[in-house]
Amino acid sequence: MESAAHGLTFRDATDADVDTLVALIESAYRGDSSRVGWTTEADILRGQRTDPQGVLTVIKAPDSRLLTVERDDTVVACCQLERRDGHAYFGMFAVSPTLQGSGLGKVIIAEAERQVHEHWGTTEMHMTVISVREDLIAWYERRGYRRTGRMTPFPYGDERYGIPQRDDLRFELLVKELV
Repeated sequence: MESAAHGLTFRDATDADVDTLVALIESAYRGDSSRVGWTTEADILRGQRTDPQGVLTVIKAPDSRLLTVERDDTVVACCQLERRDGHAYFGMFAVSPTLQGSGLGKVIIAEAERQVHEHWGTTEMHMTVISVREDLIAWYERRGYRRTGRMTPFPYGDERYGIPQRDDLRFELLVKELV
């Protein structure tokens, strides 16, 4: 069996990648296409996950990178890395639904952690996950992230983040020490 890391290229996203990245992120989380993979949010959120302006903002922001992952010249994954007060923030993580479960996510998150530690000297990675996503939180816990119990509200009423299908959504902060 081929290694999940085989043939991957990691690079920073450019303006030319915006439409491709929006399509990737949407396919990983929303609508019927997301049901092919296991990270779907289709049962808890409808509408968009992001839009071209949201992706472009991440690409252009200072102290921010949108790490783009390619295999055979095709974008297969991405993640946001942002330098914040003494830590790095990991977000906008998407793997093509047809490749989910192949080990690709493990390779990408490990590379993201390596890069922020090596290039920014960061010793801690933070992320927020919708608290009802127990399967996803468990996946991150297996990668060394710990639940903090620190919650922030979901932006109900702001359809840029989706249309909630339940009234108990909030984000939990997960943290990992990088060594």
